[in-house]
Amino acid sequence: MSKYRVQNPATGEVLETFENATDAQIEEALSSANAVYQEWRERSVQERAAVVKRVAELFEERKEELARLIALEMGKSLAESIDEVEFATSIIDYYAVHGPSLITDYEIPSTVPGKAYIEHRPVGALLGVMPWNFPYYQVARFAAPNLVLGNTILLKHADICAGSALAIQAIMEEAGVPVGGYQNVFASHDQIATIIADPRVQGISLTGSERAGAIIGAQAGANLKKAVLELGGIDPMVVLDSDDVAAVAKQAWDFRVYNVGQVCNSNKRLIVMDDIYDEFVAELKKLATGLVPGDQFNLAEGEFVALSSRAAAETVHAQVQKAVSEGATLVAGGVLSDGPSAYYSPAVLTDVPRDSESYGVEIFGPVATVYKVSSDEEALELANDCALGLGGSVFSTDEARAARVASRLEVGMSHVNTIAAESAELPFGGVKQSGFGREMGPIGIGEFANKRLFFVSA
Repeated sequence: MSKYRVQNPATGEVLETFENATDAQIEEALSSANAVYQEWRERSVQERAAVVKRVAELFEERKEELARLIALEMGKSLAESIDEVEFATSIIDYYAVHGPSLITDYEIPSTVPGKAYIEHRPVGALLGVMPWNFPYYQVARFAAPNLVLGNTILLKHADICAGSALAIQAIMEEAGVPVGGYQNVFASHDQIATIIADPRVQGISLTGSERAGAIIGAQAGANLKKAVLELGGIDPMVVLDSDDVAAVAKQAWDFRVYNVGQVCNSNKRLIVMDDIYDEFVAELKKLATGLVPGDQFNLAEGEFVALSSRAAAETVHAQVQKAVSEGATLVAGGVLSDGPSAYYSPAVLTDVPRDSESYGVEIFGPVATVYKVSSDEEALELANDCALGLGGSVFSTDEARAARVASRLEVGMSHVNTIAAESAELPFGGVKQSGFGREMGPIGIGEFANKRLFFVSA
């Protein structure tokens, strides 16, 4: 089987395959990206932003078509697929509208006679290595700001996202990005290493696992290249108290099973105060009971979609079974479908021992893992007892109390009384083994900028 393909995870059927890039094609892509950069960077930022604005317009015009592509290739429900296209569109549009002002030169005070300015200049061709869980959103937050800035893009997408990967390139070129300015590459791991080592490439952005981040980060470091790494998360959602436990449990469940749990900043650890814990778990159990597999193109109430692949579903199932073998309790769900499909029924897991291997493992699927605590300090200690640090949230009817705990979370994104605030203007990224660098918002456009000092002597 070709590595790059369109495969419906609801059935396991491979619908289309694509040839891997040859080494000659990789060289051609590198040469083209570098050549176009020399021209693209000389265009005015307003002209580049106008092209990116057209990209956003085409995304909006083709929303249904684009949504159907990813619903087919990675199993996301059609409604959530449309949500993703709309979010990606908003990010692209944000940088088209606000990008020029975010990279405007500005003067800084200087004790040396003359005028000192900070400029934001492009650096060259960049490589993006993107995951399958949000095929458009992940690309949008990397490509849009960098195209406005004046960089060019080589994009290696996940092997199951071949259709959407090609669709993005087609839209970029139709919108006016010069041919070679945004290129999809069906590259192998060895070819990715070659691209990173090539002097024509000046930076690498990866969203993926800790393992992938360690590999790409090491390759980038060995070649003295800037890298942005957005890796995994086992984000805590701390519930200190509630005057409506059912409502907060429903909020927790809905976010945890969004995209069937395949979300980096999903609330993967639910940390609940002991006086409401039993009720909270009972509500989750109700929500997880009676669910059945459904059609991603026509999903009904009480149905769930497949994970991105059979391998992904089997991995989640194995993780849950291992946790149970180590002492955890499977309260509801957790059934792996037979045959080649990738259905795994959303589950509720409790009593994961803190000294078990499972305690520190990210479950990238629809599994709500719940922990009981008896004080704010215990909740905070448990929340921070994690090698990862992407996001986190704290809920309480007392906002000041929640804010005190949230302010001490060791994460890149901390929230009070909402699980995850997500919008084009809000930066995204983590600390610890969740990676480094930020995407989106006013600081995302600066990650691959040459913040050059420009000094004019008096």
